[in-house]
Amino acid sequence: MTRVALLQVSSDAAEDPATRADRVVGMLAEALPDCDMAVLPELWITGAFDLPVARAVAQPLTSPLIDRIRTLAADSGAWIHAGSFPERADDGATYNTAVLIGPAGDIVATYRKRHLFGFETGERTLMSAGDDLVVVQTPLGATGLATCYDLRFPEMFRGLIDAGAETFLLCSGWPVPRIEHWRVLARARAIENLAWLVACNGVGSHADITLGGHSVVVDPKGEVVAEAGDRETILFADIDPPRAGEWREAFPALGDRR
Repeated sequence: MTRVALLQVSSDAAEDPATRADRVVGMLAEALPDCDMAVLPELWITGAFDLPVARAVAQPLTSPLIDRIRTLAADSGAWIHAGSFPERADDGATYNTAVLIGPAGDIVATYRKRHLFGFETGERTLMSAGDDLVVVQTPLGATGLATCYDLRFPEMFRGLIDAGAETFLLCSGWPVPRIEHWRVLARARAIENLAWLVACNGVGSHADITLGGHSVVVDPKGEVVAEAGDRETILFADIDPPRAGEWREAFPALGDRR
């Protein structure tokens, strides 16, 4: 079994990012002794919808905050999906980039969000989209990375399983008005791909948006193993990675794709 801790962080406008960073590092220090992997939400440092601020504070992935989280991983010997950060690339472009840190404190993988939310406004106008599908070996097995709005695009998750994924690891800043979509789509992505889904959402209010929480772990049959409410919390769940392969062998629906 692999134990995960989903840190459903509040990104509230009443709290400044520096204070939040210190608080979340403390939450990580609390959770890491009791898990094999901790997971944070999307853009938790600024709030997923406060995109002008996110763009203004974007920096390379060598920031002091990421270094602090890397040190926590190394000290604990645990994995940390640090959520996503506004990344300023060498060419000046800004990406919404998820960062996965291994138990030695090294950055094992990064994923630049492919599907940008906002239609003709918002993230699409302020961020650049990534191109790559990312699958990496973790204690959860072959693990595909995704972020928030990606959840609405099943073809991306098909691409991840074609690249070998047995588990999807997703950070998010999904709002209250569409939280039932979140709950349904999380189960759908697990069911149709016969895969585990570990999805960490945020809470709190900023930029006139309230995030909906309900971080969730779904097994390869689509059963909810653990689900949080709508307040800041640490959600623990036990995952048995081989169950994805066992279910795919017992119910080989993926072989019937045309």
